[in-house]
Amino acid sequence: MQAVFEVRTSILAFLSFLREMSAVCNSSGAIMRPTAKDLAEAAGVSLATVDRVLNNRPNVSKKAARSVQEAIERIGFIRNPAAVSLARNKSYKFRFILPKSGDLYLGELLRRVENLEAALKSDLTDIDCVQIPTEDAHGVAKYLTGISEETVDGIALMAPESPQVRDALMRLLERDIKVVQFLSGQEKLPAADFVGVDNFAAGATAGRLIGTFVRQTRGKVMIVAETMQSLDSIQRRHGFDTIINEQFANLTCLPSIETHADEKRASQIIGRVLESNKDVVAAYILSSEARIPLLAAAATSDLRNLSVVVHERTPFTEEGLRDGSINAVIALDPGHAVRSAVRIMRARADARELLAEQERLRIEILLKENL
Repeated sequence: MQAVFEVRTSILAFLSFLREMSAVCNSSGAIMRPTAKDLAEAAGVSLATVDRVLNNRPNVSKKAARSVQEAIERIGFIRNPAAVSLARNKSYKFRFILPKSGDLYLGELLRRVENLEAALKSDLTDIDCVQIPTEDAHGVAKYLTGISEETVDGIALMAPESPQVRDALMRLLERDIKVVQFLSGQEKLPAADFVGVDNFAAGATAGRLIGTFVRQTRGKVMIVAETMQSLDSIQRRHGFDTIINEQFANLTCLPSIETHADEKRASQIIGRVLESNKDVVAAYILSSEARIPLLAAAATSDLRNLSVVVHERTPFTEEGLRDGSINAVIALDPGHAVRSAVRIMRARADARELLAEQERLRIEILLKENL
């Protein structure tokens, strides 16, 4: 009798499995992805209950929640966030917050954001971009405080490191606004994602390149940044100094020059440094904008007599590689950075896992020969 009961139970379970599988096959017998309706039928609950379980909403009994979870495993249900958004007519609203002051590389970033904004409109994703004076930490914090979760789902911020900005970003995260630190990060803010390169490695790469280009010549290296308040500048300088001090004893690194993206200031300070240090044999522009500092240096020295390494590919740095005034460009793809920021914000909004390998940005070294 016991054997008959077990056989009957096994047959009923098998028939139940067949009914569940028939719900995910089309008329030709091809297996299709199970839907929420299929999941509700398999779990023996209503669609409303399935929705509450999938979105972690209250008013669901433990028994119903367990039935839904078991059915998910049984029929192989995979939630499709895009389909959910489409069904609910939900759109994503993401904002890039970039510096107001900048030059050619900032223009590249703005162009890539604009291109992606147009491309994603049909995908229920609205992207906008604002430019603010990011060197004013209190002003940035005030702007971030005014962002409403009703109008913005996530932001990608490119701004120098400061306690005021870091605290304002933490408050955004507490209000469930997704935060991406874009190209320049904040110390001690692990809860926010970061899109950018390993800046210590980028600086170390620059040190290796300049040491190789200079060879055994003794002399000084002029180092120029827009600001040393930026975490990426600090990390690049650290990486650069580490390599030079450990492996190239013939080179001495001068204190960092800060231009603050001001052409007049850059011309005066860089001209003064080069006049006072006739033994400068190399220049490292560690910020993303190379045009202003190199034009200032060219007014005093022939750049072709120096070993020059800069960051980011722009029309100016490409021309510098071609005419020999720049020896190497350490670059990242601005389009990849912008797309990665949007993918991360959307994944966080959908509570999905990130594909870490897809979002890892790598630097490339450009020479005249591989342009």
